[in-house]
Amino acid sequence: MNRELLDAAEVLLLPEFLLLPDGPVRDHAVVVADGVFRAVGPAAEVVAAQRELDPVRLDGRLLMPGFVDAHHHLTQSFGKSLAFGEPSEIFRRIWVPLEGALTEENAYVAAKLAALEALRGGFTTIAEAGTRAPVDVGVVAAATQDAGIRCVLGRVCDGPDEEHLARWADSPLVHPSLAIPIPEAAPDGVLRDVSRLCAEAGAVFQIHVNEHLASVERSLEAHGRRPLEHLHEIGALGPQVLAAHATLLTPTEVRLLADTGAAISYNPVASGWKGNAVAPAELLSVFGVRFGLGTDGTRGDAFRLVDAAELAQRLGFGLASGDSSCGGGWTWLEHATSLGADAVGLGGFTGEIAAGRAADFLVVDLQVPELCPSWDLSWELVRLANRDQIAAVFVGGRLRLWRGLPIDWDGPELVAQAAKMAREVVERAPLRRIHPVSVEHRSRVSTGIGGRA
Repeated sequence: MNRELLDAAEVLLLPEFLLLPDGPVRDHAVVVADGVFRAVGPAAEVVAAQRELDPVRLDGRLLMPGFVDAHHHLTQSFGKSLAFGEPSEIFRRIWVPLEGALTEENAYVAAKLAALEALRGGFTTIAEAGTRAPVDVGVVAAATQDAGIRCVLGRVCDGPDEEHLARWADSPLVHPSLAIPIPEAAPDGVLRDVSRLCAEAGAVFQIHVNEHLASVERSLEAHGRRPLEHLHEIGALGPQVLAAHATLLTPTEVRLLADTGAAISYNPVASGWKGNAVAPAELLSVFGVRFGLGTDGTRGDAFRLVDAAELAQRLGFGLASGDSSCGGGWTWLEHATSLGADAVGLGGFTGEIAAGRAADFLVVDLQVPELCPSWDLSWELVRLANRDQIAAVFVGGRLRLWRGLPIDWDGPELVAQAAKMAREVVERAPLRRIHPVSVEHRSRVSTGIGGRA
């Protein structure tokens, strides 16, 4: 596979497999031009209609939509492992203090580092839920644009912000969004007005909802309603809403989501790392609730995310009921691509290999031991595929990553810069960890302090 042939302004690609909405197919081709898929269809027809282009064969490879990360915190990348072993609501002890210690340069490097990890993991779109760093959100936008990834850019606001929603009207990669971290962070009128503005502007309103037991109980004490119920009661729930986590849902709240068209970010790795529960995603799918898959900044690896999405449903719900499929591999691929794009407000724009859609896609090596023999490619991508099989990542029709490295900027240099900078930030941030680090934990256990000797 020749990188130079792929990195052309207009290119006709003939992969061995093409992942379409109905599943993987052979003998199909795509034409990429002007940042979009100009043509998609049976190879013989596309080649015949594009005689001016020399076909680029991608034998042994899959061309598939790029993954969509429906929930990320880009400026938290300096502290991922600080969350290990911590109980829920770590944002109070880790994330707010960490982001508060960031300078503009720190925030830029942290966001670009997260974007690089996401690209390496097969994500072509990320929904940034809003930084609490004391910097202009343009810093985050610059980092994602320089990295070459598509970003639904949330700005944490204290009221309707028309300026932010209009600021990136000419950007091909930045799609503005408004965010309020949790319902209790703003008065009811502000929640309602921000949500309605997003609805009018065709933007997404991002908010964390029903994630932790403590937040549900605080809402019950303050309003006599659970957080999601409260958003509905005040008129803030609707198809413009992207609610993160929603791990603690009653049947009534599932019905509210289905009836209002609000979307959810199902974040299975976050549930495993520091959550109170797992969102009932298979149930949401059956009842037509819109949702995508999000990393929540845990790890930017899309293949591990879809595996975690299916596994969490199996362990959390499927085993108890004898459900051996738990949605099937295709369910999680769809919610990580086309349905994820819909959840973050980009449905019909990206997330699917179709004529007119943004050419955000991956070229994946299939000739690897993990996929040999191959019987059901959709399931295999969920259960067996790896990040190291991603040969090329395209966003907006441009080659952004080749064999894990950016093609027009120095990725290793950024990693080295971030490693040094992260230590400086963590040292000055007023963090408070509850669980001991590994060395301390082993010492306590071996001496009989805090565990068995």
